[in-house]
Formats: sequence, C-alpha cells, structure tokens
Amino acid sequence: MKVTVIGSHLCPDTLYALHRLMEAGVQTDFVDILSCHNALKQYLKLREESDVYADVRHTASLGIPCFEKEDGTLTLDLAEIL
Repeated sequence: MKVTVIGSHLCPDTLYALHRLMEAGVQTDFVDILSCHNALKQYLKLREESDVYADVRHTASLGIPCFEKEDGTLTLDLAEIL
C-alpha cells in the first residue's frame, strides 16, 4: 500500500504519523504544505472542499496530517491507514 501524507515537518502529529508508517512498512509520499507555496495552496483548496474536513473546517485545527490512499480517498485517521 502507498499513502500520500499531507502535513508539515513542523507538526508533531505529522512527524509521529510518518514514523509510525515507516515502522509499519507503508510506502509514503510526503507533501509538506509549509515548504512550497503551491503545496499550501492545494492543501487549502482541499481543506475547503473535501468532506473529510467538515468537522475541522470551522475550528482552529489545521487538520494535518491528512492521508490520501491509493484510490484517492482521504482520511485524517492514522489508525485507518495502519
């Protein structure tokens, strides 16, 4: 299984998730939303439009890390990926 992790290298939750995925042998691509203006713009669009962010959208939470499965579905739940 291959998963795209959308997050930030400055976020402890993202770093924890990347570590756990590595331990579990899950192949990952990492999109660091704070290292690239275009990545941040794409993430903000995703956060505004995706149903996975319905409960997060109007809070102070960024909603990272976010996990995109190979089939394109999104989840904020690391346990669902592991």
